[in-house]
Order: sequence, then C-alpha cells, then structure tokens
Amino acid sequence: MARKRWGEPVHGWVIIDKPLGMGSTGLVGKVRYLLNAEKAGHGGTLDPLASGILPIALGEATKVVSYAMSGSKTYEFTARWGQSTATDDMEGDVIAETDVRPSETDILSVLSEFEGEIDQVPPIYSAIKVDGKRAYDLARADIAVELKSRKVQIDKCELVRCDDVDHASFRVQCGKGTYIRSLARDIAVRLGTCAHVTRLRRTVVGPFTEKHAISLDSLEALGHSARDSDTLLAVEAVLDDIPALALSADETRRLQRGQTIQLGSVVDQLALTGVTQDDVLCALFEGEMIALVKCVEGEIKALRVLNR
Repeated sequence: MARKRWGEPVHGWVIIDKPLGMGSTGLVGKVRYLLNAEKAGHGGTLDPLASGILPIALGEATKVVSYAMSGSKTYEFTARWGQSTATDDMEGDVIAETDVRPSETDILSVLSEFEGEIDQVPPIYSAIKVDGKRAYDLARADIAVELKSRKVQIDKCELVRCDDVDHASFRVQCGKGTYIRSLARDIAVRLGTCAHVTRLRRTVVGPFTEKHAISLDSLEALGHSARDSDTLLAVEAVLDDIPALALSADETRRLQRGQTIQLGSVVDQLALTGVTQDDVLCALFEGEMIALVKCVEGEIKALRVLNR
C-alpha cells in the first residue's frame, strides 16, 4: 500500500525575500511546511550569505520552474577591494592581499568589458559537479578543483557608488548561470587588484521583483491563510512573456487526455500572435493555465499538462 503524501495540493508561487544566513533548500522546506503543501521547489539558488528574491514553486508550478531559472536576474553587490578569499565572499579565509585600490574612473573604464556574452570561471566553492561531486565538497576536503570557463550573458553591469576607498557597490542584470562572486573577482583582476563580495542581494528573477516578495516572518504570521491571499501567485505568473492560447472545453479535455489539437481550430489565434513552429504557448481554459504547448507538424501538442 502506497504511503500517503504529506500535505495538501497547493498550486502557485510564493516569492520570498530570503533572509541572510538561510539556505535555499531550507527555506523551501519552511515554506512548504507553513502552507502545508504537498510539493515545492525553488527557481534559482541563493547562497546563505545572500538575500533577496527566491521564487518558490508549489504543486503544479514546479512543472514550469525552469522558466523562472532561465529568466533574467538582477543583483546588487558590494566588492571589498584589496582582499581575496577562498570562497570569493566573506565566508572564506583571506588568501591574498594588496594595497592597490581602484578609483571610480578606473572602475567605470572597464565595466563595458564585462557586458554581453563573456567567459567566466565559476568559484571553486560552488554547486557545480566535478566527476559527480559538488565542487564545494571537494574544496572543503582540500581536493584540488579546476573548473572550466563557460559562457554567461551579462546585459548590464553598472557602478552604483564608491562607498569608500575599500568598497564599491554594483548592479548587474544577467542571465542564467552567472556567478556574481566570479564577476567581482574578475573585475578586480582587470583593475590590478583583488576583491571579494561582502554584500549580495537579488532583486529580480524573471517576472518576479521585490514588489511581489514577502518576508519569512510575514509568511509565518499568515500561516495556512497565505494560500487564500495575494501572497500565492498563479502558476502562470512566471509565463508573462509567453503567448497565450485560449482553448474550448473540448480542446482542453483532449490535451488533458494526452491527445493533440488540430491546428486549424486555433489558427486564427496563432496568426494574431505571430507564433512559429518553435514557439511555446501557454494554453488557457477560462483564464486558467492548462498546459504548455507547441505547434508540431500541423497539430498543437502538450509539452507539460497541469493537473489541478
């Protein structure tokens, strides 16, 4: 006899303003417990020493979590010049020091080099797997870790202010897989110095911003009632920039049964959105998301069907 799953069906997104000192996985478990939800996941890890936006997917929202993780993100961070650490943040021991301090003019002159598609080597204290093991586990065991450079997309890298001679604060808009600790390290190297991150905050993940976020304390105060409040966003909230396709009751039933829909029945809608064969659409019935779909050889085929 199958063991009954803990919790109740809860579907949607809760956007948490993650506090310092708490890991992403622990926060997911906490939110799941507070809302008594069967299933939960998150849309992009934040280090314990980082704060800010952590989208938490509940129930059927876990089927579209990749759209949050692949969306553009915005970070604010402060770099401490003249000291590098083993972890590229405040958690690690200082491993190098220098008296070189860049001026505001120096900093501004190099930032354009860190925009667009750039090569970046992740920090050795990261969750990237090397031969099946996390890089940070190998590093903590004093096992040499050599991570390969990879391409990341940085749309904007700007200096917010020079706080003092030792610190400067930045704002970065970037794509999936960008490590801010590596960015601070590389900017410092380009300026002939070294640095580590002393403050890191994420303010945007895909369509989610600070205006959507709730603190953990506020969520604890709401308890289970959060499920019936504006705190719980719709599953499709992460798909704001994906074209919508309105279905009839019969078309909805076909998709839910694993069947396809003939393109002819929705061709007028597709013409209005300019959809091509490669585009993913959000299929709706009476305003509620039913599935993610795609045009395949003259038919509409479900990629992900939601069950609610």
